[in-house]
Amino acid sequence: MAEALLNAMARGKALAISAGTMPAERVDPTVVELMKEEGIDISDSKPRHLMADMLEDVDRVITMGCGVEEACPAVRVPSEDWGLPDPRGKSKEEIRKIRDEIKERVAKLLQEIV
Repeated sequence: MAEALLNAMARGKALAISAGTMPAERVDPTVVELMKEEGIDISDSKPRHLMADMLEDVDRVITMGCGVEEACPAVRVPSEDWGLPDPRGKSKEEIRKIRDEIKERVAKLLQEIV
């Protein structure tokens, strides 16, 4: 959600890539549905495994609660953990709250970096 929201909101002024330490096999269909409410289609998105080489040219890493020190290869890159819950298994209302929190944080991040 964060990748899609940032890329939509940045309008080419910044680029996000998303990957995880334990990616799911597919994007949750409910997440796809609820992102469409924001006018963003992520139905073709595929979860990716986070690899150290993905971090070579990034300015910042935002994690969603993966425990940077324990699991993420992001420790050499300026990083910040938003500590948000995984939407997996959550109700639509819970996922909307997570999505909306991500959207607010992305807007603040864009103000800082753009």
